[in-house]
Amino acid sequence: MNTPTWILLAFAGWTLLILFGTVGVYRWSRILTGRATVGEWQANKPQGSDWYQRAIAAHRNCIENLPVYTAIVVAMNFTHTESTLLNTLAIIVFISRIAQSLIHICLTQTDKVATWRFMFFFAQIVTMIWMGINIAINAI
Repeated sequence: MNTPTWILLAFAGWTLLILFGTVGVYRWSRILTGRATVGEWQANKPQGSDWYQRAIAAHRNCIENLPVYTAIVVAMNFTHTESTLLNTLAIIVFISRIAQSLIHICLTQTDKVATWRFMFFFAQIVTMIWMGINIAINAI
């Protein structure tokens, strides 16, 4: 299996870890201690602490970007395009994803923190565009 495909698997794993390690722990700790019921959690209603809201946002960011990265890896594998550049870019996407998630979850969101978080988001987007262009050029 090539590096971008391994990164895809790791990206999916990170998305699940964020879900279960933050959102799941927060909700189930409240449900199991009687501070909330299962039915109280509503997707369209802001609930919980500021940390919990940031964890939800970090998970949502993973969910939003995972399909895009998946499409890139599918196109790369379909066209049998492989290169050291694509491997490096895939690693950059994943490191940027982890950094963005951790900044979102772990730090109170000041202007400076939000700027860093955006920089890691922007790095992911630019890197995925670069990967897509590289795959398209090699497929021609």
